[in-house]
Amino acid sequence: MRPLPKEGSHFDLPIALALMAACGALSPDAIEGYCAVGELALDGAIAHVVGALPAAIGANALGKALICPESCGPEAAWASADMVILAAPHLLNLINHFKGLQTLRQPQPELAEPAPPLADLRDVKGQESAKRALEVAAAGGHNLLMIGPPGSGKSMLAERLASILPPLNAKEMLEVSMIQSLAGELSGGLVGSRRPFHAPHHSASMAALIGGGSKPRPGEVALAHLGVLYLDELPEFTPQVLDSLRQPLETGETSVARANHRITYPSRIQLVAAMNPCRCGKWEPGVACRLGQNCRERYQARISGPLLDRIDLQIEVPAVSPADLSLPAPLEGSAEVRTRVTAARTCQIDRFEALGAPGIVTTAACSGRHLEQVATPQDDGARLLTEAAERLGLTARGYHRTLRVARTLADLDGTQDVMKRHIAEALSYRGETLYQSMAA
Repeated sequence: MRPLPKEGSHFDLPIALALMAACGALSPDAIEGYCAVGELALDGAIAHVVGALPAAIGANALGKALICPESCGPEAAWASADMVILAAPHLLNLINHFKGLQTLRQPQPELAEPAPPLADLRDVKGQESAKRALEVAAAGGHNLLMIGPPGSGKSMLAERLASILPPLNAKEMLEVSMIQSLAGELSGGLVGSRRPFHAPHHSASMAALIGGGSKPRPGEVALAHLGVLYLDELPEFTPQVLDSLRQPLETGETSVARANHRITYPSRIQLVAAMNPCRCGKWEPGVACRLGQNCRERYQARISGPLLDRIDLQIEVPAVSPADLSLPAPLEGSAEVRTRVTAARTCQIDRFEALGAPGIVTTAACSGRHLEQVATPQDDGARLLTEAAERLGLTARGYHRTLRVARTLADLDGTQDVMKRHIAEALSYRGETLYQSMAA
């Protein structure tokens, strides 16, 4: 049999158990049916390792029990309530357990304490059209790009997206926790229900964003699985780094290929990005930039067309006027918007389950085949979309993404039919204004 090279410290404990069984210190029958993972210190202490949760799920799928470090017990316990898990602090405790001298307690899964309240949408004054786009993005899981001058509230809006998203369900919590476990970010094995929100700095490398390394580790994209990846100052990211997002945005997976390994992480993210209209941030219609005539064009050209084509909602966020700032706080906050968002998402889940596609939970994630079944517009809406596609030069992807947004708008309205007004509003979010004259 060809030996496999040992990488990392995960195999310290299973190697030690195998050697002890081979030399008679442990009965081979005692460890029969167990998988083991853990790092051994020189004094025999069993140290924490990352990835205990996916290891436990893998062992459970094989019908085996698991031996792991004591600190990894709570997260491993989420694999199954019926699975036997031995979480030992020291190798001696493990030996005594198998010899009947002591009994190791079965670890219990634990939920994280309720996190502090998120920033509320009620804090945002003005920007009603931007808040509407934020609600649409949350309801359908759509990607969103906000373009506006410094201080217009783009980051403030993005940070409040998390407050209007529904919490993770049990299956989603497990998926997110598995990735966090691989990254060593599942603190104390405590699992939470809040959707991930990751906002890497624009100096992030491709490995930091996508993942990789000599010991493969999930990047920011995978860590934002089933949540939000927020990229502020979008054109300041390296163009190659931005284009590496095209695969996860299209397929919902991130593949990292290296010379000695290939690994795929689930990455169904909602991309939210913000940028200034130009590098100096002072561009307005009819006002020249401080950096010259082509400041805006050169700045926005740093974002490739294929990446922009994958962003469903592209909106302008104008500067907030002093009059807006003097207004009282809006009557409607995150709780009211979240109620509508949750209702729309529930409608989408029920729709796709009826079509035999329970894995699809948002309109943004549905395939073209399912889209034809759920988002065929009425005749006047179909004519508007066809004309828009020809006059605005929409790609096939842009055409389908417009339909997805229109379907979400209909769900927010509580209607089964995709109407002309939904198509018109969806076209307005493609960053074009020509739709207004066409819809008239």
